[in-house]
Amino acid sequence: MKTELDDYGRFIAQVKKKTGIDLSLYKEAQMKRRLTTLYEKRGFSSFSEFFHGLDKNEHLLEEFLDRMTINVSEFYRNKSRWDVLERNILPGLLKEKGEKLKIWSAASSTGEEPYTMAMILSKYLPLNKIQILATDIDQKALQKAEAGVYSERSILEVPREMKQKYFQKSGGGPFYQIADEIRRAVIFKQHNLLHDPYPAADLIICRNVLIYFTEEAKVSVYRNFSKTLSANGILFVGSTEQIFNPAAYGFEIEDTFFYKKNIKRSIYSIYSDCGIVIDM
Repeated sequence: MKTELDDYGRFIAQVKKKTGIDLSLYKEAQMKRRLTTLYEKRGFSSFSEFFHGLDKNEHLLEEFLDRMTINVSEFYRNKSRWDVLERNILPGLLKEKGEKLKIWSAASSTGEEPYTMAMILSKYLPLNKIQILATDIDQKALQKAEAGVYSERSILEVPREMKQKYFQKSGGGPFYQIADEIRRAVIFKQHNLLHDPYPAADLIICRNVLIYFTEEAKVSVYRNFSKTLSANGILFVGSTEQIFNPAAYGFEIEDTFFYKKNIKRSIYSIYSDCGIVIDM
Protein backbone atom coordinates (compact mmCIF):
# COMPACT_ATOMS: atom_id res chain seq x y z
CA MET A 1 0.00 0.00 0.00
CA LYS A 2 1.49 3.35 -1.08
CA THR A 3 1.88 5.95 1.64
CA GLU A 4 0.92 9.60 1.35
CA LEU A 5 4.64 10.46 1.34
CA ASP A 6 5.23 8.13 -1.64
CA ASP A 7 2.27 9.70 -3.40
CA TYR A 8 3.54 13.26 -2.97
CA GLY A 9 7.15 12.30 -3.72
CA ARG A 10 6.10 10.68 -6.99
CA PHE A 11 3.97 13.74 -7.81
CA ILE A 12 7.01 16.01 -7.28
CA ALA A 13 9.09 13.92 -9.69
CA GLN A 14 6.33 13.84 -12.32
CA VAL A 15 5.71 17.59 -12.12
CA LYS A 16 9.44 18.32 -12.44
CA LYS A 17 9.70 16.13 -15.53
CA LYS A 18 6.63 17.72 -17.15
CA THR A 19 7.12 21.39 -16.23
CA GLY A 20 10.71 21.79 -14.99
CA ILE A 21 9.37 23.06 -11.65
CA ASP A 22 10.93 21.41 -8.60
CA LEU A 23 8.31 21.40 -5.84
CA SER A 24 10.82 19.89 -3.40
CA LEU A 25 12.38 23.38 -3.13
CA TYR A 26 9.14 24.80 -1.73
CA LYS A 27 8.15 24.33 1.91
CA GLU A 28 6.35 20.99 1.88
CA ALA A 29 3.60 21.58 4.44
CA GLN A 30 2.42 24.81 2.81
CA MET A 31 2.58 23.45 -0.73
CA LYS A 32 0.83 20.15 0.10
CA ARG A 33 -1.95 22.01 1.91
CA ARG A 34 -2.49 24.38 -1.01
CA LEU A 35 -2.49 21.63 -3.64
CA THR A 36 -4.57 19.17 -1.61
CA THR A 37 -7.30 21.79 -1.36
CA LEU A 38 -7.18 22.19 -5.14
CA TYR A 39 -7.27 18.52 -6.07
CA GLU A 40 -10.06 17.73 -3.61
CA LYS A 41 -12.05 20.63 -5.03
CA ARG A 42 -11.60 19.13 -8.50
CA GLY A 43 -12.74 15.66 -7.41
CA PHE A 44 -9.42 13.83 -7.06
CA SER A 45 -8.49 11.71 -4.04
CA SER A 46 -4.69 11.55 -4.34
CA PHE A 47 -1.71 13.31 -5.87
CA SER A 48 -1.36 10.38 -8.29
CA GLU A 49 -4.88 10.91 -9.64
CA PHE A 50 -4.29 14.65 -9.68
CA PHE A 51 -1.19 14.34 -11.87
CA HIS A 52 -3.03 12.15 -14.38
CA GLY A 53 -5.61 14.92 -14.57
CA LEU A 54 -2.94 17.59 -15.05
CA ASP A 55 -1.30 15.52 -17.75
CA LYS A 56 -4.49 15.38 -19.81
CA ASN A 57 -6.16 18.72 -19.07
CA GLU A 58 -4.37 21.93 -20.07
CA HIS A 59 -6.81 24.13 -18.12
CA LEU A 60 -6.26 22.10 -14.96
CA LEU A 61 -2.50 22.38 -15.45
CA GLU A 62 -2.80 26.17 -15.71
CA GLU A 63 -4.91 26.23 -12.55
CA PHE A 64 -2.30 24.13 -10.76
CA LEU A 65 0.52 26.47 -11.83
CA ASP A 66 -1.51 29.44 -10.65
CA ARG A 67 -2.24 27.81 -7.27
CA MET A 68 1.36 26.83 -6.57
CA THR A 69 2.58 30.39 -7.11
CA ILE A 70 1.84 33.25 -4.72
CA ASN A 71 0.15 36.10 -6.58
CA VAL A 72 -0.70 38.45 -3.74
CA SER A 73 0.58 41.94 -4.39
CA GLU A 74 -0.29 45.62 -4.30
CA PHE A 75 1.30 48.92 -5.26
CA TYR A 76 3.74 50.41 -2.75
CA ARG A 77 3.38 47.37 -0.46
CA ASN A 78 4.99 48.28 2.90
CA LYS A 79 5.28 51.87 1.67
CA SER A 80 7.85 52.96 4.25
CA ARG A 81 10.38 50.62 2.59
CA TRP A 82 9.71 52.14 -0.83
CA ASP A 83 10.26 55.56 0.75
CA VAL A 84 13.68 54.38 1.95
CA LEU A 85 14.44 53.12 -1.55
CA GLU A 86 13.49 56.48 -3.04
CA ARG A 87 15.33 58.66 -0.50
CA ASN A 88 18.36 56.62 0.51
CA ILE A 89 19.07 53.92 -2.07
CA LEU A 90 18.26 55.22 -5.55
CA PRO A 91 20.32 58.45 -5.44
CA GLY A 92 23.55 56.49 -4.89
CA LEU A 93 22.76 53.93 -7.57
CA LEU A 94 21.83 56.62 -10.08
CA LYS A 95 24.96 58.62 -9.30
CA GLU A 96 27.06 55.57 -10.16
CA LYS A 97 25.01 54.06 -13.01
CA GLY A 98 22.88 56.90 -14.37
CA GLU A 99 20.53 55.96 -17.22
CA LYS A 100 22.28 52.58 -17.54
CA LEU A 101 20.85 51.42 -14.21
CA LYS A 102 19.71 47.79 -14.57
CA ILE A 103 16.70 46.87 -12.42
CA TRP A 104 15.27 43.38 -12.07
CA SER A 105 11.95 42.74 -10.32
CA ALA A 106 12.21 39.01 -9.62
CA ALA A 107 9.00 37.05 -8.95
CA SER A 108 7.04 40.15 -9.96
CA SER A 109 3.61 38.49 -9.82
CA THR A 110 0.91 40.63 -11.47
CA GLY A 111 3.11 43.69 -11.97
CA GLU A 112 2.39 45.98 -9.04
CA GLU A 113 6.01 45.89 -7.85
CA PRO A 114 7.85 46.80 -11.09
CA TYR A 115 5.24 49.43 -11.95
CA THR A 116 5.75 50.95 -8.50
CA MET A 117 9.47 51.01 -9.24
CA ALA A 118 8.86 52.73 -12.59
CA MET A 119 6.73 55.44 -10.96
CA ILE A 120 9.36 56.13 -8.31
CA LEU A 121 12.16 56.19 -10.87
CA SER A 122 10.18 58.61 -13.04
CA LYS A 123 11.04 61.28 -10.47
CA TYR A 124 14.70 60.92 -11.43
CA LEU A 125 14.68 59.92 -15.11
CA PRO A 126 12.46 60.41 -18.17
CA LEU A 127 10.21 57.38 -18.56
CA ASN A 128 11.54 56.70 -22.06
CA LYS A 129 14.98 56.18 -20.46
CA ILE A 130 13.70 53.62 -17.93
CA GLN A 131 13.65 49.90 -18.61
CA ILE A 132 12.84 47.46 -15.83
CA LEU A 133 12.95 43.69 -16.28
CA ALA A 134 10.10 41.93 -14.44
CA THR A 135 9.95 38.15 -14.26
CA ASP A 136 7.70 35.49 -12.80
CA ILE A 137 7.14 31.77 -13.18
CA ASP A 138 3.37 32.20 -13.71
CA GLN A 139 2.44 33.04 -17.30
CA LYS A 140 -1.12 34.05 -16.34
CA ALA A 141 0.23 36.52 -13.78
CA LEU A 142 2.51 38.00 -16.44
CA GLN A 143 -0.41 38.40 -18.83
CA LYS A 144 -2.35 40.28 -16.20
CA ALA A 145 0.68 42.44 -15.48
CA GLU A 146 1.06 43.35 -19.15
CA ALA A 147 -2.63 44.29 -19.32
CA GLY A 148 -2.08 46.75 -16.46
CA VAL A 149 -5.63 46.78 -15.05
CA TYR A 150 -5.96 46.80 -11.25
CA SER A 151 -8.62 46.93 -8.57
CA GLU A 152 -9.14 49.93 -6.35
CA ARG A 153 -7.80 47.91 -3.41
CA SER A 154 -4.49 47.31 -5.22
CA ILE A 155 -3.77 51.03 -5.56
CA LEU A 156 -4.76 52.21 -2.07
CA GLU A 157 -1.16 53.06 -1.13
CA VAL A 158 -0.36 54.87 -4.36
CA PRO A 159 0.39 58.56 -3.59
CA ARG A 160 -2.33 60.90 -4.80
CA GLU A 161 -0.14 62.67 -7.35
CA MET A 162 0.97 59.34 -8.84
CA LYS A 163 -2.60 58.05 -8.98
CA GLN A 164 -3.78 61.19 -10.77
CA LYS A 165 -0.85 61.12 -13.18
CA TYR A 166 -0.60 57.43 -14.05
CA PHE A 167 -4.00 55.79 -13.46
CA GLN A 168 -7.33 56.11 -15.23
CA LYS A 169 -10.71 54.55 -14.45
CA SER A 170 -11.28 51.45 -16.54
CA GLY A 171 -14.89 50.71 -17.52
CA GLY A 172 -17.70 51.22 -15.05
CA GLY A 173 -16.35 49.19 -12.13
CA PRO A 174 -13.75 49.87 -9.44
CA PHE A 175 -10.82 49.17 -11.78
CA TYR A 176 -7.96 51.32 -12.99
CA GLN A 177 -5.75 51.17 -16.07
CA ILE A 178 -2.13 52.12 -15.58
CA ALA A 179 -0.72 54.62 -18.08
CA ASP A 180 0.93 53.32 -21.25
CA GLU A 181 4.16 55.21 -20.55
CA ILE A 182 4.56 53.28 -17.29
CA ARG A 183 3.73 49.97 -18.99
CA ARG A 184 6.35 50.62 -21.68
CA ALA A 185 9.00 51.08 -18.98
CA VAL A 186 8.64 47.43 -17.89
CA ILE A 187 9.47 44.29 -19.86
CA PHE A 188 7.83 41.10 -18.58
CA LYS A 189 9.36 37.65 -19.10
CA GLN A 190 8.77 34.18 -17.70
CA HIS A 191 11.53 33.01 -15.36
CA ASN A 192 12.00 30.29 -12.76
CA LEU A 193 14.15 31.50 -9.86
CA LEU A 194 14.97 27.91 -8.94
CA HIS A 195 16.07 26.82 -12.39
CA ASP A 196 16.82 29.53 -14.98
CA PRO A 197 19.97 31.69 -15.44
CA TYR A 198 19.89 35.05 -13.67
CA PRO A 199 20.10 38.36 -15.59
CA ALA A 200 22.71 40.99 -14.68
CA ALA A 201 21.38 43.76 -12.42
CA ASP A 202 22.34 46.74 -10.28
CA LEU A 203 19.14 46.57 -8.22
CA ILE A 204 17.17 43.39 -7.56
CA ILE A 205 13.73 43.58 -5.98
CA CYS A 206 12.51 40.22 -4.68
CA ARG A 207 9.91 40.56 -1.95
CA ASN A 208 7.54 38.23 -0.10
CA VAL A 209 8.46 35.18 -2.18
CA LEU A 210 11.42 33.45 -0.56
CA ILE A 211 9.42 32.77 2.61
CA TYR A 212 7.78 29.93 0.68
CA PHE A 213 11.12 28.30 -0.25
CA THR A 214 13.09 25.73 1.74
CA GLU A 215 16.28 26.90 3.47
CA GLU A 216 18.34 25.07 0.84
CA ALA A 217 16.52 26.89 -1.96
CA LYS A 218 16.94 30.26 -0.23
CA VAL A 219 20.69 29.75 0.05
CA SER A 220 20.88 28.98 -3.66
CA VAL A 221 18.80 32.05 -4.61
CA TYR A 222 20.81 34.42 -2.38
CA ARG A 223 24.06 33.14 -3.84
CA ASN A 224 22.76 33.63 -7.36
CA PHE A 225 21.54 37.12 -6.54
CA SER A 226 25.00 37.99 -5.21
CA LYS A 227 26.73 36.60 -8.30
CA THR A 228 24.51 38.46 -10.76
CA LEU A 229 24.52 41.84 -8.95
CA SER A 230 27.10 44.41 -10.01
CA ALA A 231 29.64 45.72 -7.49
CA ASN A 232 27.77 47.82 -4.89
CA GLY A 233 24.48 46.56 -6.31
CA ILE A 234 21.45 46.36 -4.02
CA LEU A 235 19.08 43.53 -3.10
CA PHE A 236 15.68 44.66 -1.76
CA VAL A 237 13.74 41.93 0.10
CA GLY A 238 10.38 41.70 1.85
CA SER A 239 9.55 42.55 5.45
CA THR A 240 9.51 38.87 6.47
CA GLU A 241 12.73 37.97 4.64
CA GLN A 242 15.55 39.50 6.64
CA ILE A 243 18.90 37.86 5.83
CA PHE A 244 20.52 36.98 9.15
CA ASN A 245 23.96 36.15 7.73
CA PRO A 246 24.38 38.53 4.77
CA ALA A 247 28.19 38.25 4.79
CA ALA A 248 27.87 34.58 3.81
CA TYR A 249 26.52 35.75 0.44
CA GLY A 250 28.85 38.70 -0.06
CA PHE A 251 26.34 41.25 1.24
CA GLU A 252 26.43 43.96 3.87
CA ILE A 253 23.40 45.70 5.38
CA GLU A 254 22.66 48.99 3.64
CA ASP A 255 19.33 49.62 5.43
CA THR A 256 16.56 47.46 6.87
CA PHE A 257 15.72 44.88 4.17
CA PHE A 258 18.31 46.38 1.80
CA TYR A 259 21.60 44.57 1.18
CA LYS A 260 24.60 45.90 -0.74
CA LYS A 261 26.98 43.64 -2.60
CA ASN A 262 30.40 44.01 -1.00
CA ILE A 263 32.92 42.95 -3.64
CA LYS A 264 35.51 41.81 -1.07
CA ARG A 265 32.96 39.72 0.80
CA SER A 266 31.70 38.33 -2.50
CA ILE A 267 35.18 37.15 -3.44
CA TYR A 268 35.57 35.65 0.03
CA SER A 269 32.26 33.77 -0.20
CA ILE A 270 33.19 32.34 -3.62
CA TYR A 271 36.51 31.04 -2.32
CA SER A 272 34.82 29.72 0.82
CA ASP A 273 32.37 27.73 -1.35
CA CYS A 274 35.43 26.12 -2.96
CA GLY A 275 36.97 25.31 0.41
CA ILE A 276 39.80 27.84 -0.04
CA VAL A 277 40.77 30.06 2.91
CA ILE A 278 42.04 33.52 2.05
CA ASP A 279 43.04 36.52 4.14
CA MET A 280 40.89 39.53 3.41
